[in-house]
Amino acid sequence: MKVFIIAGEPSGDRLGGALMAGLRALVPEVQFNGVGGEAMAAEGLTPRFPMSDLSVMGLLEVLPRLSLLRQRIHETSKAILATGPDVVITIDSPDFCLRVLRRARAARPALPTVHYVAPSVWAMRPKRAARMAPLVDHVLALLPFEPPYMQAAGMSCDFVGHPVVAEPPACAEAVAALRAAHQGPVMLVLPGSRRGEILRLAPRFGAALGKALPEGMRVLVPSVAAQADLMREEVARWPVPAEILAEPRAKRAAFEIADLALAASGTVSLELAASATPMVIAYDMNPLTRWLAARLLQIDTVTLVNLVSETRAVPECLGKNCTPARIADALRTLMQHEAAQRAQRDAMRVTLQRLGQGQEAPGLRAARSVLGFLDRRKGHKAGQ
Repeated sequence: MKVFIIAGEPSGDRLGGALMAGLRALVPEVQFNGVGGEAMAAEGLTPRFPMSDLSVMGLLEVLPRLSLLRQRIHETSKAILATGPDVVITIDSPDFCLRVLRRARAARPALPTVHYVAPSVWAMRPKRAARMAPLVDHVLALLPFEPPYMQAAGMSCDFVGHPVVAEPPACAEAVAALRAAHQGPVMLVLPGSRRGEILRLAPRFGAALGKALPEGMRVLVPSVAAQADLMREEVARWPVPAEILAEPRAKRAAFEIADLALAASGTVSLELAASATPMVIAYDMNPLTRWLAARLLQIDTVTLVNLVSETRAVPECLGKNCTPARIADALRTLMQHEAAQRAQRDAMRVTLQRLGQGQEAPGLRAARSVLGFLDRRKGHKAGQ
C-alpha cells in the first residue's frame, strides 16, 4: 500500500505522524511519500522539501511567498502522479493542499483522496465544504459535531478524536524540578508560535501583565525552539520578569504546574484544558485580515473549549478588544473569582470527554477510518 501524505504546519505534522504510526500498525508493509516535519520523518517519511516553506497564514503574510508556494504546489502534484499512490492524504493547510489535489485530480480523476481536519465551515465560509467536495472523497474530523457538515456536502466523514486526548503526561521529574524552581503561583503566557503572532501579541500581553500580575506570581513563557530567540527579545521588553521555556519536557511540565494562563487563540486552549489550567484567550490579526474575518465569522466565540463544551466559560479578548487594558481586566476577573475558574474546569472536563478521552488513540482511529474508506471504495467498484 502506497500513501502520499502532506502536512504544512507543525500541528499537521503531529497528526500525520500519529496517523502514519496507526497505518503502519494495521498495514505493516505501507510505504509513505510526501511532505511533513519531524514527527512524520520519525515515522519513515523523507520530506520532498522543508515543511516550513508552507507554514504561513494570513493574506499579507502569504503574498511575499506566492512564487515559492506555487512552485511547491507544482512539485507536489507532479510527485503524486509520478509515484502513483493508492491514496493521497492531505492534512489541514487547505489553501495549499486543495490546490495540489486540483492539479492531481485533473490528471487522475479517480485518485482516492482523504483530508484530515475538516474545514471550520461552522465558523465561517460555509461554502468551503461544497468547494472541497469535488477534490476530497473522505474527511477525518477532529471535532464531534463536524461530520454532518461534510456529509451534507457529499463527502464521507468520520470523527476520529482530537490528538490532545492522546498526549502523554508530563515527565514527573520535570514537573518536580519546575515546581521546586518556581515556588508560589505561576502564570503561563503563550503569545503564539508564529513570528507574526509573537510580534503582534507579545507586546500587548506584556503590557497587560504589567497592569494585572499579582505580586509574587511567576511568569513562564513556553516557546517552540524555532521562535525562542524572538520570544526572548520580546519578553525582555516586558515590565515584569518572565522565563522562556523552549525545552519540550519543561514546556509540558509548565502546563502541569500553572495556576492560570494567558494564551493566543488556537489549539493551545485544548492543551490547557488537558492540564485543567484556567485561561484568558486573546488574539488579533493584521488589520486587513481582521476586517475580513469579522465579516465572515458566524460564531460568537473562537475558543475550542467554549465550542465543544457548548459554554462560554473561557473569556476572550479578540480583535479590537485585544488591548492591554481589556486583557488585564479579564485576568483580574478570573483570578478574583473562584466560581469562574470552577466553571472553566467543568467545561474542560466535558470538552475532553467529547473529544475522545479514554477511547482508542486518534491516530489509530484515523488509520482505521482511512482503511475503511478504501475498503468501501473497492467494494463499490467491485459492485459496479
